[in-house]
Amino acid sequence: MTTTAPRLTPEQLDAFGRELDAIRERVLADRGERDAGYIRRVIKAQRGLEVAGRGLLFFSALPPAWLAGTAALSLSKILDNMEIGHNVMHGQYDWMNDPAVNGQSFEWDSACPSEQWRHSHNYMHHTHTNILGKDRDIGYGVLRMSADQSWHPYYLGNPLYALLLASFFQWGVAFHDLEMDRIAAGRTGWRDKVGMAGQIWRKGRRQALKDYALFPLLAGPNAPTTLTANLTANFVRNVWAFMIIFCGHFPDGVEEFTEEETEGETRGEWYRRQLLGSANLTGGQLFHIMSGNLSHQIEHHLFPDLPAHRYGELAVEVREICERYGLPYNSGPLHKQFGSVVKKIVRLALPDGGEAVPMVEPGAAPGPASPDPASRARELAVA
Repeated sequence: MTTTAPRLTPEQLDAFGRELDAIRERVLADRGERDAGYIRRVIKAQRGLEVAGRGLLFFSALPPAWLAGTAALSLSKILDNMEIGHNVMHGQYDWMNDPAVNGQSFEWDSACPSEQWRHSHNYMHHTHTNILGKDRDIGYGVLRMSADQSWHPYYLGNPLYALLLASFFQWGVAFHDLEMDRIAAGRTGWRDKVGMAGQIWRKGRRQALKDYALFPLLAGPNAPTTLTANLTANFVRNVWAFMIIFCGHFPDGVEEFTEEETEGETRGEWYRRQLLGSANLTGGQLFHIMSGNLSHQIEHHLFPDLPAHRYGELAVEVREICERYGLPYNSGPLHKQFGSVVKKIVRLALPDGGEAVPMVEPGAAPGPASPDPASRARELAVA
């Protein structure tokens, strides 16, 4: 697989890794009240927005109350998922020994059970970032997001699937670990996923009942407008999360890797892969907070267990280090990065949308990776 990034010598990679390790160790040693105070303030703001939003929706028959309540509830859900849930479950605040922000027990306002997410995201994605065949976040088992994924007529629907995934993103994340594409291809069986499916059903049912039955019923005669407000808030949160996450992983310039070329990689090589497989978003402080600081996706992939509100400061150092080693640092505004993501989704819907890749045999199930070792070998030979 080709790359435009310069090839560093083993000595350079070791030095590169040591510099990034030094940043991580420094921040770990410096964690304290500044970080604890920050996450507590964010949690307080999130709860305040939720209470305000739910309260306003008791008067949702009035258009101003509906708009204000829906906006407050949308912001609350975004904060809960992005800046609180995602970062807390990465263990960024475990050192506080506060049960409210313990990464192993935290449960978020999402259809995806937190235990399942910690496996699919914290372990699978962050360990195997952008490795085709191992990182299932490449396309989420639904989309073709790399030219090195074998084309199948199924992918003609790439734009439609992306639209549906964005609209129902919390459910896409919830079903992610079921690996339904692998089940369809016969590479795993339903019996292996029964327990996980039960967890998703129980968590998803609670979420649906809360948003679409309990709170609308509590609103009495305003139940219909409260229901539409909750639907809208979930939609806004889903689309926002989709945009931020896809802009951090799939815009122009982000690279994928093979299992073969990452086998036995050193610490410096792991850092290099995280860097080349990520992209940042530029913006103001509020934008970074509402993105869960995943607008600094490069720094998040490099240091997933550091308090995310520090990523903006670390980005200055990381960028300077990259410049010294001649490594690219992919960063740009939301409209530019998301525009390139949309173009990629449309382009890769077609068989000639990327590099020449083999077509999957008729009747074979599509998926984010080749259906068998032989076809994977053919892919690599072409790439």
